[in-house]
Amino acid sequence: MTLRLILTRHAKSDWGQPGLDDHDRPLNGRGGRAAGRIGRWLAERGYVPDAALVSTALRAGQTWEALSPAFGRDIPASRNRHLYLSAPDEMLRALHGATAGCVILIAHNPGMGSLAQWLVEDPPQRDEFDRFPTCATLVMDFDASTWEEIGPLTGRVVDFVVPRDLTE
Repeated sequence: MTLRLILTRHAKSDWGQPGLDDHDRPLNGRGGRAAGRIGRWLAERGYVPDAALVSTALRAGQTWEALSPAFGRDIPASRNRHLYLSAPDEMLRALHGATAGCVILIAHNPGMGSLAQWLVEDPPQRDEFDRFPTCATLVMDFDASTWEEIGPLTGRVVDFVVPRDLTE
């Protein structure tokens, strides 16, 4: 059986409100537009998740809200506090509880980029993959029947994109 994981770093956030708690920072306009483009890109390629795991940070939730309409159907989304600024092992533990065959995980760097590098056997040869900028999206497949079976270097890259790759 093949499982598919879509890793998306939250879109560009707004730093214009001094003193606002990091967890409560919203997306800026550019971030909202980028997330919408990523959603359309995913849908056009048939990378439609069956479930979403989303950090509880406002910018992560808004990223999901901006990209999910492109899928054309309701997708169950679970908000998880353990995905907020978490390490790769914490993200993987959150994923281990999933039952869907295709899951999108929306969280933050540096954990998101580290998780991507940790999971893929043959990473894309792009500087953006190493930096995993805002709204970077990696699609990978695993030969596994449960999420508990995935681990280091077991993912095969299917696709990788950053918003700059896509036109408005």
